Amino acid sequence: MAIRVEHELHRRRRSRNWGLFAVLVAFVALVFGLTVVKVLSLDSIAQFQGYDHVIQPANLIPEPQAESAP
Repeated sequence: MAIRVEHELHRRRRSRNWGLFAVLVAFVALVFGLTVVKVLSLDSIAQFQGYDHVIQPANLIPEPQAESAP
């Protein structure tokens, strides 16, 4: 027969664990929310590219052409 006496230390650990769980769930919700907002703000799925420090011609803004004088 096992004696189950809960020590005060166990209660404190349990409350810290629940607090850490809440912080982790909030962080995951924040990252998920930011991802959803980013994906929904795109005009087309072709804009959803990784940024790997390489020039991507599809994302460049074309420069306005200067008109030449006749």
